[in-house]
Amino acid sequence: MIPEPHAALELQRSLVLVLDLCGTFAFAVSGATAAVRRRLDIFGVLVVSFAASTFGGISRDLLIGATPPAAIQDWRYLAVAIAAGVITFFWSQLVERLRNPVRLLDAVGLAFFAVAGTEKGLAFGLSPLMAALMGMLTGIGGGIARDVLVADVPVVLRAELYAVAALVGAGIVVGGHLLGLPVVATAVAGGLACFALRLLALRRGWRLPVAGGAPPPDGDA
Repeated sequence: MIPEPHAALELQRSLVLVLDLCGTFAFAVSGATAAVRRRLDIFGVLVVSFAASTFGGISRDLLIGATPPAAIQDWRYLAVAIAAGVITFFWSQLVERLRNPVRLLDAVGLAFFAVAGTEKGLAFGLSPLMAALMGMLTGIGGGIARDVLVADVPVVLRAELYAVAALVGAGIVVGGHLLGLPVVATAVAGGLACFALRLLALRRGWRLPVAGGAPPPDGDA
């Protein structure tokens, strides 16, 4: 019979893998959609798709010493990113039927990666605070890579409650860990909270204070 601690560790590893792959697909489609809008060729679309879907996870793994990073070691990450990029390139019109697909899929990926990053940080022995910050970093990394590659200001620097939403989801996961709650339940709760907060911020315009107050009129320095 498998000892309980070992079973819990295996469950956590499986959960991180599933969350990672789901987040990879969501961010890959988001990145590919942004690249298609910039009229990049198929190679450019696939590059942006792969970078957007793996940058956060690779950064996380390098920081916690999980080397080589899962996105490079496991062929499934590349397969999911390439498949998502190809689908988006050839059927972009279907993706565009979603209401603002880049932001919607970005919110989905943010939720998956925020939870996955936190869970992996806890599994590697990080303190609860650092695990939550690692979850936030994992969540926002893909969006940063995507925006930089398509020459946009990263959404995390200008959008409504982006990193904050990731941190809330990560905080719920950490809280569940400290209270000894079931891993899957806290992961679901954290992911839903992150996704819901991000969507509400988008729809209602919730945001942190902006530097300099109100934006200057067009043409002002």
